[in-house]
Amino acid sequence: MTFHVSFLSALRFRFVSALLILPVSFFLSESPLPAGVAGSADGATGLAPKHPFVPGERFSYEISWLGITAGTAVMEVTDGERRADQSTVRLVTSATSSPFVTKFYPVHNRVESTVDFDTLQPRRMVFQRREGKRKNDFDYTFHHAEGTVTAVKDGVTDTLPIPAGTQDAISCLYYTRESLLLQPGVSLTMNVHHDKKNYKLEVRVEAIETLEGPWGKAETARVLAIMPFQGIFLNQGNVRVWFTTDERRVPVRMKAKVIIGSIVADLVDGFRTGVVR
Repeated sequence: MTFHVSFLSALRFRFVSALLILPVSFFLSESPLPAGVAGSADGATGLAPKHPFVPGERFSYEISWLGITAGTAVMEVTDGERRADQSTVRLVTSATSSPFVTKFYPVHNRVESTVDFDTLQPRRMVFQRREGKRKNDFDYTFHHAEGTVTAVKDGVTDTLPIPAGTQDAISCLYYTRESLLLQPGVSLTMNVHHDKKNYKLEVRVEAIETLEGPWGKAETARVLAIMPFQGIFLNQGNVRVWFTTDERRVPVRMKAKVIIGSIVADLVDGFRTGVVR
């Protein structure tokens, strides 16, 4: 009992609640793609060139704890609605426990956020949490012009105030990829609405490091997310994310300390997919 509860209190990695947020100015590194982190430009989607991510990107991660494979997580970007003056993308993240862990404590969480592709402000986020016997459904519809969010949790609806530029628990990660200047000492503070509450989330660049993994060897920026709330896949404590410093800013590793050891999510597939326009 102690094993699987503490173990999966880490697996509840609501992905950094993710980690990060809000439309400010973005920065694209002029350094070339590191070996093994390939990009392409076929112009298939016709979307604006400023973003480090576009529909078609799909990253798979292996989540481990003390050398044990705890589960897998997948982050992908898909097409949303297209209008003459506006377009959206869908940010979909899921986490599933490994067969071994599932015997003790099955986990299958799925989050989908629809965001404006120009401002990266969320329009709607749907989160289905399935952890052991725990089952929760969240549905948030953001009304940025009115400064409110319609929040539905397990069938109970509330209309709540939100600060300007509020992000959700997934869009913040993609906002950070685009907006944070990847230089040591630089920080960014943002507003995040999660579980019917507003929070301030700070992300800070700690250092530039070279990492090696299935993606090859890459220069990365180690970014600390100071978590005031539970994330979506790693739910306790601050989270560190390593982004490549090239124009794609790929999150190749995520790490969070828990009571015993650390939970680590390493990119294992997808570093050759996705395009930069």
